[in-house]
Amino acid sequence: MQLFYTPCSNKEEAKKIASSLLSEKLIACANVIPGINSLYIWEGELQDVEEVILLLKCKQESANDVESRISQLHSYDCPCILQFTPDKVNPAFSKWLNDN
Repeated sequence: MQLFYTPCSNKEEAKKIASSLLSEKLIACANVIPGINSLYIWEGELQDVEEVILLLKCKQESANDVESRISQLHSYDCPCILQFTPDKVNPAFSKWLNDN
């Protein structure tokens, strides 16, 4: 299993990305987490923005395609796309993920 963490500009963008990846059968599920406040420097200026976190779960073999599609669908010039491989996944969820 591979887990993706990607901040998005708003809930609509996060849902659009998630829906596209689900319909393309690249991910098994997505979580949209609203109300995140992000601070960072972009082009020399301090940014203080509200974002939405998108968590995606997919099979390991889909990870490259998921990353590519997020890059294509995302509105940011330089989206944060972090991948994590969980050390442990409960067997029932792992089976569900692999079946989907």
